[in-house]
Amino acid sequence: MAKKLVIVESPSKSKTIEKYLGKEFKVLSSKGHIRDLSTKGKYGLGVDIENHFKPNYTTIKGKKKVIDELKKEVKNSDFVYLATDPDREGEAISFHLYDCLGLNEENYERIVFHEITKNAVLESFQHARKIDQNLVNSQETRRILDRIIGFRLSKLIQSKTAGTSAGRVQSVALKLIVDREREIEAFQSEEYWTITALFKEFEADLFAYQNKEIEVKSESEANEILKQLTNSFMIESVEKKKKSRKAKLPFITSTLQQEASTKLGFSAKKTMSVAQKLYEGIELDTETVGLITYMRTDSTRLSDDFIKATYAYINDKYGKEYVGVVRKSKKKENVQDAHEGIRPTSINRDPLSIKPYLTDDEYKLYRLIYMRALASLMHDAKTENTTVILNNHDYQFKATGQVIVFDGYLKVYGDYEQADDKVLPPLDTYQSNVIVANEITKEQHFTKPPARFTEAKLIKELEELGIGRPSTYATILDNIKTRGYVNLVEKKFQPTEIGIEVTDKLQECFSHIINVEYTAKMEADLDKIAEGKKVWYKTLEHFYKEFEPALKDAFDKLEKKAPEKTGEVCPNCGSDLVIRKGRYGQFVACSNYPECKYIKTEPKEETIICKCPNCDEGQIIEKKSRRGKLFYGCNRYPKCKTAFWDQPTGEKCPECGKALVVTKKGMIKCSECDYAKEA
Repeated sequence: MAKKLVIVESPSKSKTIEKYLGKEFKVLSSKGHIRDLSTKGKYGLGVDIENHFKPNYTTIKGKKKVIDELKKEVKNSDFVYLATDPDREGEAISFHLYDCLGLNEENYERIVFHEITKNAVLESFQHARKIDQNLVNSQETRRILDRIIGFRLSKLIQSKTAGTSAGRVQSVALKLIVDREREIEAFQSEEYWTITALFKEFEADLFAYQNKEIEVKSESEANEILKQLTNSFMIESVEKKKKSRKAKLPFITSTLQQEASTKLGFSAKKTMSVAQKLYEGIELDTETVGLITYMRTDSTRLSDDFIKATYAYINDKYGKEYVGVVRKSKKKENVQDAHEGIRPTSINRDPLSIKPYLTDDEYKLYRLIYMRALASLMHDAKTENTTVILNNHDYQFKATGQVIVFDGYLKVYGDYEQADDKVLPPLDTYQSNVIVANEITKEQHFTKPPARFTEAKLIKELEELGIGRPSTYATILDNIKTRGYVNLVEKKFQPTEIGIEVTDKLQECFSHIINVEYTAKMEADLDKIAEGKKVWYKTLEHFYKEFEPALKDAFDKLEKKAPEKTGEVCPNCGSDLVIRKGRYGQFVACSNYPECKYIKTEPKEETIICKCPNCDEGQIIEKKSRRGKLFYGCNRYPKCKTAFWDQPTGEKCPECGKALVVTKKGMIKCSECDYAKEA
């Protein structure tokens, strides 16, 4: 029987898919990327700048064994299907697999599926194609851009500031945070007052005088108004309007991250990690299946099959009056409509029915995705909104109310969206045109500065500005946190001194590149490369002609930040000791370098395990090998070379007299003979 090899990215995905295919198929995983740009060539960029930025790829550390196994299977197969993820990054991984495994045009095809279900996987073979080189070029251009800016700008930042890195999108996101902080610092708070009439069943706020909007700036103004008011109010008008409240569209990557942040308290990184598991496959009672469609998307489109099935589900469970219509979003210029919005793979797999098979986090996220997709195809909610205008000596007060007359999509999405009734009394039926307030109050307020960004708000801002791709937002936010550029204060981003310093230095010399407009334009250019409308290397050449001269100018122009003094003096030459940055982090050294090369070493604390069983003079302590692996050795090394991979107990073997050790499985055994016992 002919043998066909299918290569996917994830091991868990390969196990799920193999169950869907016949015996003639074997499904293996590349375990993600297998190659990346090398660090050879000019500036260690891994590209030949003078030769149209030709990339130089190298096997990722630890992936040689994976590649060798795949090569072996390719030789034993008649045909290979590259089934990496259905996005530009997945297309690039397929390209590297094709190149690395020595495939040719006759013995391979590329397949894509947007959900891991049997029907979707089998259907993908009917639409097999070749690798889309335009998509690969777009992804590789992004990678080269990020490498150039990341390597070159990071080196500048490390030499001129206390920062450690810079990035094409990362630095723009940080600038948004810093700019917002400066808006807050510059904000001048202004006093204002509100005047409220309190009735038995509702409240009304002052908003106008003689039909013109009014602002009350001080307490004296408020008191002057109160003097002119009585507790009797004329009912000037009662206006009732029927309104429709539309459901939100299905999730895309960015809106999923935003909603999971505000409704579930998930970070963007956590959301994507949990969504990945739901996508790749969960073992249910009778099958292993992907529960959601591919979670990296900026399209809200839903498949015709899903819409049809969901309409039937809504009709059967809630009634035909709850069946809605398909709504489309206004397509933005940089939206890739290659695949669907994020939805459940089956509307009949409701959250409660599969809750026993999910972790708490998986259940919460799946339920959110399921309810959002279901609600998007349900009928609008209908409300009756009432606005009442009351008059008191030409001062006009307003009260508003809302009653839900048909819950529509809120039937399923009400847990995630506030929709409370606020009922006003039937003032339009009052016999008298006068209503009496129990009390009229005044209250002082102060205008507030713009709020700092939460994760959700920053993702929304990046998306609206056209910066980065939805799949990169989680990494961007994680980077600025781990680099120490921001702190999370009450779940909001506050820039640190280092973050502000890095932003200011970059703006001195790179304001024409590290800005919203330039970064958004670059995203548009990458989209054009993906569509075959731009030549990838020409985009890089145009960028580099601007970037490299600015970088050289920055190295000359920007002052190097003086290293921080520790308050100690060098024991060798008497100069100040300062904190410096090295390859492995900070260290303390002499400020008179290179004349004096003194480096302060901190005494290491030794974890003593027991007395050395061989020399009887030293102690067995915890040590680490060159590769960072923990072992146990004598502290008199090299005079005593006693060493163990397992931890010695300090006791000797009753059979041979050698040292006893505790294995990782909890057994006590002899380090030399076969003696062993339960711990």
